[in-house]
Amino acid sequence: MFKRQKTISIIKFILLLVFALAVLYPLFWMIGSSFKPETDIFKNLGVIPKTFVLENYKIGWQSNGRVTFSTYFFNSIMVSVLCVLGNLLSCTLAAYAFARLRFKCKNLMFVLMMMTLMLPQHAIIVPQYVYFYKMGWIDTIIPLVLPKFLATDAFFVYLLIQFIKGIPRELDEAAIVDGCSSYGVFFKIILPLCQPALVTTTIFTFMWSWNDFFTQIIYLRTADKYTVTLALRMFVDSTAKSAYGAMFAMSTLSIIPILILFIFFQKQLIEGVATSGLKG
Repeated sequence: MFKRQKTISIIKFILLLVFALAVLYPLFWMIGSSFKPETDIFKNLGVIPKTFVLENYKIGWQSNGRVTFSTYFFNSIMVSVLCVLGNLLSCTLAAYAFARLRFKCKNLMFVLMMMTLMLPQHAIIVPQYVYFYKMGWIDTIIPLVLPKFLATDAFFVYLLIQFIKGIPRELDEAAIVDGCSSYGVFFKIILPLCQPALVTTTIFTFMWSWNDFFTQIIYLRTADKYTVTLALRMFVDSTAKSAYGAMFAMSTLSIIPILILFIFFQKQLIEGVATSGLKG
């Protein structure tokens, strides 16, 4: 019986390993292609280059004579960090209100908030664009960042609500007896205990903002205000020669911030997702 279970475990491991390699092959191929000469990228479909070159990284980082790729990295980091701060502030406050406070039309407002999850972004992009255009905010990062400070991401509000509901109310009552107000309970009790959910919100917000293409291409027009996702598009031109090697090189560099973020906070991320789904 022991040998049979061991054999089954080995077979499962091999199948999962093959599946993982199949899923990760495009990523490995992109990284390997960033070190290939331009002429060998589509001739050699293997992961390991026959000839290692660093020219792609030099060309990609220089981008054009006026703006280097460091500008695009700075723009992406600035947008992503502001989006994270906005979501952490607004979504946490909104979640605390729905989970702990009592106010008129609370259930109706919660239902309306959840209904926004069913609205596709393409359905509201036109009125949003008209509004931001009249405010004179086109070609700035304000349309990308401002909605995050207004708790527009109902997914994170709901995630935090589920986590807060799992915190015993006795802690709130004890803090109120000690003289804490609603804000004191939030900052001294709820916020410190929500660390796993806050880390989950941070990672997903940063990742989605960093990889966002649709919203950024709508509102950003000037090249020196482009983010990484828009800058990568400039390497491919249907009417001229495309620099695939440089694009793969910069794409490889663009995944490093998200990878580092996940490596350092993967424990809290898994805990936040698991507990938010079970508590409530």
